[in-house]
This record gives sequence, C-alpha cells and structure tokens, in this order.
Amino acid sequence: MMAAMSRPKPATFDKAKIAAENRKARYDYHVEDKFEAGIQLQGTEVKALRFGEGSIAESYADVEEGEVWLINANIPEFSHGNRHNHDPRRKRKLLLHAREINKLHGAVHRQGMTIVPLSIYFNSRGRAKVEIALAKGKKQHDKRETEKNRDWQREQQRLLKKHG
Repeated sequence: MMAAMSRPKPATFDKAKIAAENRKARYDYHVEDKFEAGIQLQGTEVKALRFGEGSIAESYADVEEGEVWLINANIPEFSHGNRHNHDPRRKRKLLLHAREINKLHGAVHRQGMTIVPLSIYFNSRGRAKVEIALAKGKKQHDKRETEKNRDWQREQQRLLKKHG
C-alpha cells in the first residue's frame, strides 16, 4: 500500500489576477513567513473583487478560537447587487491548514508578531486567495534605512544606465 504524499507547495503563489494589494506592508513591516490562504466570500464580494475593487491597506488578520479572520478589509458593495449585498467591512474567515494556524497563533502570541495581508488575488483556477505574512513592525529609523537603500539602488541603476 502506498503512503499518501502531500503535494509540494510552489515557491511562489499562482497569481493570475491581483484584485487588491497592500503596498505599504513591506514599508511598515519586516516580512518573515508568507502563507497562501483561501478566503470565505459571499457572491457579491467575489464580483466586486473581480472588478478590481477592494482595499486591504489598513487590514490585518487575527487568530480567534482556532480560526484565522481577516479584519478591516474593505470590499465595497457590488454596484449591481440587490438587497442581498454584503457589508463592506465584515470579518472574513481565512481558510488554512491546522498546522499553519498553529504556527501563526504561536508566532503572534509568543513572539508578538502581526499577521498582515499582502494581496488578494485570483489563481489560475479562478479561486480568490489571500497572501498573508507574519511580520514585525518597523521602527521609524528602520523605515528611513529602507528608504535610503531604495534611493541608493535607484541612483546606482541611473549611473549604470548613463555610463554603461
């Protein structure tokens, strides 16, 4: 009898269409581990995301009673929705394996880390996914250092282009 083998995880996530992105996350946090999570959505939320509406700039995820929830994500009401339209800022359940939930819970409660959503996207099968990351908040001087490095990289590219 053959033992069941789990499918290996891809190195990068299969992002066919990005619906919302948290561009400030890498500026405000040191990103450690990344996870891909499914997201429990209502029908009108999926339609609104397919139109590229939605914002996760000020959102975060939290572990409550063995489940992970996306909090404060804004998916606006669908324009053609009816009385069954969704609440734009409701809590949305993230779908992860128990092992991943335990890892997130341990890091948040023991190490004081934050779970930050980096992007909401649709994979090649058309499923809505959330890329979340375990992250530590940056101090002001860390942010200045990041900015300085980025500016220096740009300047190097400019010089290479000019003299190269």
